[in-house]
Amino acid sequence: MNTRIAVVIPCYRVKDQVLRVIEKIGPQVDRIYVVDDKCPQESGKYVENQTKDPRVKVLYHSMNKGVGGAVISGYKEAVKEKMDIIVKIDGDDQMDPGLLPHFIKPILAGKADYTKGNRFYNLEFLRKMPTIRLIGNAGLSFITKISSGYWDVMDPTNGYTALHCSIINLLSLDKIDNRYFFESDMLFRLNTIRAVVYDIPMIAQYGDEKSNLKVSRVLFEFPLKHLNRFIKRIFYSYFLRDFNIGSIELIFGLLMMILGLTFGSYKWYLSFLNKTETPIGTVMLATLPIILGFQLFLSFIHFDISNIPKKVLNKDIF
Repeated sequence: MNTRIAVVIPCYRVKDQVLRVIEKIGPQVDRIYVVDDKCPQESGKYVENQTKDPRVKVLYHSMNKGVGGAVISGYKEAVKEKMDIIVKIDGDDQMDPGLLPHFIKPILAGKADYTKGNRFYNLEFLRKMPTIRLIGNAGLSFITKISSGYWDVMDPTNGYTALHCSIINLLSLDKIDNRYFFESDMLFRLNTIRAVVYDIPMIAQYGDEKSNLKVSRVLFEFPLKHLNRFIKRIFYSYFLRDFNIGSIELIFGLLMMILGLTFGSYKWYLSFLNKTETPIGTVMLATLPIILGFQLFLSFIHFDISNIPKKVLNKDIF
């Protein structure tokens, strides 16, 4: 079977680097979608005028949609042209297109539906990463594990990804975050359809490019979005689409902790008003459900960690 591979390159203020990225893309790629996301540097026109690569197709946005919106436009165009695998590479030349075969290999082998880069795999890789990015990405990785349910993946903000085209039809593309939360939101959406995700070790190349991501956006916007996705994931996975032992552990764990805390607080308040000591038996009645509830909650976390998707959705295609 002849597998058709496409590359999507979102472009916003990357005029000085995007041609280098295109030149490094190997012959195994059938189509390159350069998405001009209302770039003030007119990256799209620049690419059209400067490259003779027949695989390049420039897509234009009449308004800036963000990196996620640009990637989604590329996804939709790839589906129209009946591509099989879509690889997303940033246009700032931080990602090595030579690694592309490693990203598509697990998908071709029927072992993954979605692959993503991981800069945390090797300690030697980390030495090349600026300290502030290392700390920030480590924190975001842990938060994203909780919200997405993919406890075995790292580096969620890494934009080097590959996706089997058949998965796109199962995703609600219009609901995915269009801005810098795109990569994390993709993991949440992939978990809702139980897609298998693989990490691919890689080294990022840092130069003099400037990031368009504001720290204030990450600090105030991302936590709320992660909380929103976490609540939705728990509802979808443990109450709407399935009801399992994890659901029971979560319900009774939370109920018992709330019961113990409420009872204990009430008895402590009465003792404070009456200026008397709380009996040992009363303390135990409050403490026991809290301990048991916490143990059940830990059991739920263990169940959730082991409940990552394992059955590849696109396996029957190959």
